[in-house]
Amino acid sequence: MTAPWSSSVDSHLNVTNERMWPMSQYLEWNVNTATWPSRTSLARMDNKWTAMAVIALGPGAMRFGDLRTLVEGVSAKVLTETLRDLERDGLVVRHVYAEVPRRVEYELTALGRTLHTPLEALSRWAEEHAEEVLAARESYDARS
Repeated sequence: MTAPWSSSVDSHLNVTNERMWPMSQYLEWNVNTATWPSRTSLARMDNKWTAMAVIALGPGAMRFGDLRTLVEGVSAKVLTETLRDLERDGLVVRHVYAEVPRRVEYELTALGRTLHTPLEALSRWAEEHAEEVLAARESYDARS
């Protein structure tokens, strides 16, 4: 059986310790398996700025400054790194326009839009249940 991502690849990255080793057989994609590349996709979501940037870009293309204003609290450096990572993963495309001054916009790709849907649902859940979560924390802390 060949690897689902490429017939020529016979090793892959263990995201736990970033080592490569050969695989004798290929299993289904499983984020719980340390050696599968699908775990790197899930690991990208571990960054809160990734989720916030994807949610913010949901309505359409946005300039860097507008995106930074919308995603409160993120530094320019961290937002730049986050957008580069998203671009590398094929979730965001960067459009550079030959204008003076130069205009750059970021936009979700088709793949990025598939991620926007569950992240938007998670965002709504967080907003709808914020009071319950805060009350649960307060109750837990009072017992500790």
